[in-house]
Amino acid sequence: MKTEFWPVFWKEMIKFFRFKSLLFTTLVQPALWMAFFGTAMSSNFDRMNVLYNIPSGMGQVGYLTFMGAGVIAMTALFTSLYGGMTLIYDKNFGLMKEMIASPMQRSQIILGLGLSGITKGFIQAIIIMVFGTLFLGVDFFSQQNLPGIVCSVLGILLFVGTFSLGFIFLSSGIALRLETHEGMQGIMTVLSMPLFFVSNALYPADAFPAVLKVLSVINPLTYLVNGIRYFAIGNDFYALGKHYIYTTEIVSGSYVALLIFTLCTFIFAMDSINNVSIT
Repeated sequence: MKTEFWPVFWKEMIKFFRFKSLLFTTLVQPALWMAFFGTAMSSNFDRMNVLYNIPSGMGQVGYLTFMGAGVIAMTALFTSLYGGMTLIYDKNFGLMKEMIASPMQRSQIILGLGLSGITKGFIQAIIIMVFGTLFLGVDFFSQQNLPGIVCSVLGILLFVGTFSLGFIFLSSGIALRLETHEGMQGIMTVLSMPLFFVSNALYPADAFPAVLKVLSVINPLTYLVNGIRYFAIGNDFYALGKHYIYTTEIVSGSYVALLIFTLCTFIFAMDSINNVSIT
């Protein structure tokens, strides 16, 4: 198997670490979201727990912990969805023409960009888990020993990596079909908000209107959140008055759904780069 994607990967990672303002906001923003939004909302939602009829002995998860899984998913969504925007700059400044003219296969360009997106997603997910657990009291991996925590973290990273790869492919395919940064920014903004809010990241999706329920079922973010909550919180708990049970079938089905999504977006990205117009 060819591994010509490394130059593309290192180009993106050097850019990620070299621009200090971008690095700072990318790493700190999710922590601030959890610290301010999560803490403020949890103080309200947790007061409502007394209104719910929770069976004795069942685990009751606080809203900050419940939302923490959603913040990991949100960060993976926004980072990967905007990750393909770098191709707009590569096209405008002539770098794309150089890569296309090189012996490198076009698929390697997409794979290198995808690998960089996975790496960024891993870094952010680990920061959120550490920050939330140590400083905000997020109850991840409770009652797990060290080997169990390691396996759970690896499970979360597997879901985050597959999801990030799918959205990197999607954003790359869109970027290759556009000519301006402003057009790409507009499309990403239109996509990101519905994907985030029409999911189970911040609240249960059961109370959605019928149309939004259907949209949440086909929303890849929903399946990412399922996987994160299973590994980070557990397979049987109560949150916001709802009983969550994550069976092996549900988690496996969620991962298969992400794999199918990633395969579809890879085909889209390959079609885009094979037909890209470089002037």
